[in-house]
Amino acid sequence: MGMYRTYFTRISCSCFSLFFLCEYLIYYFVLIQCSWPVLDPRKADQTIEPKDSNQMVKVMLLADTHLLGPKHGHWFDKLRREWQMYRAFQTAMFLQKPDVVFILGDLFDEGQWCSPEEFNAYIDRFHSIFHVPAGTKLFVAVGNHDIGFHYKITPYLQKRFTDAFEAPPVRLITLEGSHFVLLNSMAMEGDGCFLCRPAEVLLSKISRRLKCTKNPSQCSKSISLSQYSRPILLQRI
Repeated sequence: MGMYRTYFTRISCSCFSLFFLCEYLIYYFVLIQCSWPVLDPRKADQTIEPKDSNQMVKVMLLADTHLLGPKHGHWFDKLRREWQMYRAFQTAMFLQKPDVVFILGDLFDEGQWCSPEEFNAYIDRFHSIFHVPAGTKLFVAVGNHDIGFHYKITPYLQKRFTDAFEAPPVRLITLEGSHFVLLNSMAMEGDGCFLCRPAEVLLSKISRRLKCTKNPSQCSKSISLSQYSRPILLQRI
């Protein structure tokens, strides 16, 4: 009897160790090998004078998280995917400590079809998986699975996503002198729709602010940014 108990204990410990390795430790073993690139000063734009106070910005880019919805997602597939995303993301937060995270669209798989209650559940799941620490900022751009393709987008769907994630069609974000422009790519159809026209106006205003910052003698200082740098365009393609 004692031999069987010892055998069972060894099998149980082996299974638990294997499970712990594959579902937890493996993320640390893999991601600890990653490091932030070292900036080469020779590749810097010599026409831009950096400020002494500017620090390097560590940026993490994600896209197409596609959290499964209630209609097409099997519960076990959903559980498995979201656990893996949660562990990978939170391990990266712990080890790499990025300054900012951009998630570029298609956060949800069924965002364009879900009811208000289902959308609120989506939001809660998203924030539980992609929670960031106090020193890290999180910004998102919208994708077609979140609100639909251009011809399917309604004011309601667009406003629902914008209100939930503070994600207007066009947004300028400045971090340590670097300018990031988050853009709703579905708003670039150019047909003057309720979404496209305001986005084009906002994009023109941002363009003017950047040009004025680059050539301050040609514009009013009231619309200039504190420092010029080439803008980094981020969107869901």
